[in-house]
Amino acid sequence: MEEEGDAILLEDNYYQLLNVSKSATPEEINSAYRRFSRMFHPDKHSTDPTKLKWAEQIFNKVKEAYEVLSDQHKRAIYDTLGKRGLEVDGWEVIFRTRTPREIREEYERLKREREDRRLQQSANPRGTITLNVNATDMFMKYYDEYDILEEPSILPTIEVSGMTIQQSIDAPITLRDTMTLSGNISTQNGIGTGAVNLSNRHLSSEKGWTEVELGIGNGPLLGFKLFRTLSRLMFLNCGTVLQFTPRGVSPSFISTMALQLDAHSVGYLTYRAGAQGGSSMTTTYVRDSERFHTNTAAQLGSPHSFLSFSLMYKMPQQDMKLRLALKAGTFGAIVEYGAEKKVSQHSNISAAVMVGVPTGVMLKLKWTCASQTIVLPIHLCEEVMPSPVFYATVVPLVSWLVLKKLILEPIKRERVDRERQRSMEANFERIQEMQRQALATIELMRETHSRIKSDEEKKKGLVILKALYGKLPQGATSHDMSSETVGDGSPPLSPGGPCEVIDVTIPVQCLVKDSRLELLEASKSELPGFYDPCMGDEKHLSISYMFHNSLHSCTVADTQPLILPRNNHRVKNRS
Repeated sequence: MEEEGDAILLEDNYYQLLNVSKSATPEEINSAYRRFSRMFHPDKHSTDPTKLKWAEQIFNKVKEAYEVLSDQHKRAIYDTLGKRGLEVDGWEVIFRTRTPREIREEYERLKREREDRRLQQSANPRGTITLNVNATDMFMKYYDEYDILEEPSILPTIEVSGMTIQQSIDAPITLRDTMTLSGNISTQNGIGTGAVNLSNRHLSSEKGWTEVELGIGNGPLLGFKLFRTLSRLMFLNCGTVLQFTPRGVSPSFISTMALQLDAHSVGYLTYRAGAQGGSSMTTTYVRDSERFHTNTAAQLGSPHSFLSFSLMYKMPQQDMKLRLALKAGTFGAIVEYGAEKKVSQHSNISAAVMVGVPTGVMLKLKWTCASQTIVLPIHLCEEVMPSPVFYATVVPLVSWLVLKKLILEPIKRERVDRERQRSMEANFERIQEMQRQALATIELMRETHSRIKSDEEKKKGLVILKALYGKLPQGATSHDMSSETVGDGSPPLSPGGPCEVIDVTIPVQCLVKDSRLELLEASKSELPGFYDPCMGDEKHLSISYMFHNSLHSCTVADTQPLILPRNNHRVKNRS
């Protein structure tokens, strides 16, 4: 597969070619190889020059798949890197001295390093823009009794009460040193502040790093941070900052110790101390699983103490996360609920409603694109009232549905069509070759097909009447098995490109063994006699078959596994 954004190039799947699973034993691989060898061996088709040419080509592919999967070292490389990993000069010599497990571990390590570098590049620079919006006039009018009441305005007053812009840039100096230049500008009710910080992080060893920070803002700033791994399951992170102000030096200190409790849980203990912010001790328990992420914290100190709990439910199939949080302490109480949705590979949007005392009702919108983030906190009401809570919940939901229907879905369809067209163009010659090879393979299978079908008919076993593979008609749940095709194989090549549906009756019957057909959980386009008739579209396989003199029928998705015969495939009302 090419890098992201490039067209996808087709590549042979050795497991599908032999119709064996990735966990197949050497005996199963040998059995599949012998079966296809008898079907495609060139000596069997030597009387016909045309068939001999195709038989040699197909047999060589089957032999190549067998040679790779029957060798544990080649198989490990293929499982990890694909076919291209076997074609790189020198790899085989290197990996011959390693076990399959070591090969996979080495590949995973290299993959993590590539991902780390890619993440570092995507996070350079990082930025956050926060716009604080005051919309309390929408639900609760405020009048000053000393002001002269003017004619009330039809539209409510909505104002931007504050704005903060933060930017940072990472610059690797050496393999162990990384400098970060960051700055922020903030304005609140007409009063603005700003600061510029420069820090250098030095990787002292594999177990830790140190960081020195210098800043200019509300006076000079000097900071120092330290990270240290204490054991395999524990680390310590602490830092101190000296802020020089006209009133003197204001020191602050923060230290966090973390302990891995189990495979999914981490515990944190944090101590904060400062001349202005007071001091506090916080303990946090974080549990992260495949479906849930929970965070429980308790803080004791000044000026505030609190208890908090948050629960996030992950929905990976919908690229969505739902969140519920509760927080109560000396400052009051807050309830927060919201959702986060992934709209593209690098973009996420989220909306959260915060209801609390004495804060009131607030709607927080957030958009993240790569390393840039825009946050929009909207203060709707200073008191807890039903109407702002209702509108803060319903309006974002309705807006998302409208945005998705009118903008996002058309853009997604256009992108999918464009990628499909690019893939078709990049693989045009390969697709034409696959069509011709599929037709030639079916011709080579005819004798085997007749023999297997005859044997199955004699014992009233599994006889394939018709099998169609490709794109379903719009609104249909199966292919039209009454449609006519040319012969009983794939339709002929069309000058405009591949057909959307092909007849694969002969290839499917040839895969029947002892009145049983088993297809794996993978794309069926790689099976002998198959090809992809509609690249980029969703494909299905429909089969009509006889078993014990009873008619059966079924339709499965392209990557769905299939085992025949099945009782639930039986056609009960047969005319």
